Formats: sequence, structure tokens, C-alpha cells
Amino acid sequence: QVQLVESGGGLVQAGGSRRLSCAASGPAPISTYGMAWFRQAPGKEREFVGGVSWGGRRTYYADSVKGRFTVSLDNAKNTAYLQMNNLNREDTAVYYCAAHAWGSGSDDEPYDYWGQGTQVTVSS
Repeated sequence: QVQLVESGGGLVQAGGSRRLSCAASGPAPISTYGMAWFRQAPGKEREFVGGVSWGGRRTYYADSVKGRFTVSLDNAKNTAYLQMNNLNREDTAVYYCAAHAWGSGSDDEPYDYWGQGTQVTVSS
């Protein structure tokens, strides 16, 4: 079992950048989990943003964020990151990290563990 805690959300101007963190704690290292980021905007369904496979070898991104967002792992800190650049108002949402043991990090993984979410608000 793994506990996930997101941080780094806040208010950012359009065109700006923000880095979200997802700290993992538990008996197994984060490198054994496929990690992903999802987001949910008001009135919309939760959507996949990006993910990284266990071991960090492969990444996946939604078309809407490709080229702007980067998912990464820091095994020493047992933390996953979502670097967000060139933000726009459509990126405003609550962002969640999720984990699945030995997962691929893709959007169709059955993610078992979820963080509590962190709000990102992009102002124009």
C-alpha cells in the first residue's frame, strides 16, 4: 500500500509555470509504481493528464498538454512531479496523482491509490 500527498498547487498567471509534487510513502519505493496525474475541472469529468511507467522508462501525455507538461520521478525522494509550462485557463482544475503497482503509467491503468488533490488556478 502507498500513501500519496500532492502539493504545489496555487494561483498562476496564464503563460506561467508550476510544478506539482506527489510524495509517496509506504513499504515499496515509488519506482515500483506506475504513476499518473489526473485533473478535474468544475463541472467536468476527471481526465488523464500524464503518467510514467514503473522505473520511469516511459511517459504518456494527453494531447491537450503534450509539449507543455512533463511527468518525472525522483526515486531518492520517493516523489513524482508534474512540471507545467505555458499554462492557460483551461488548465484550471484540481490535480490528483495516482499509483498502480508495476503499472505502465498510461491512462487506462486501474489506479489503486490516489492523493487528495491540489488546486491549480490559472488567471488571465
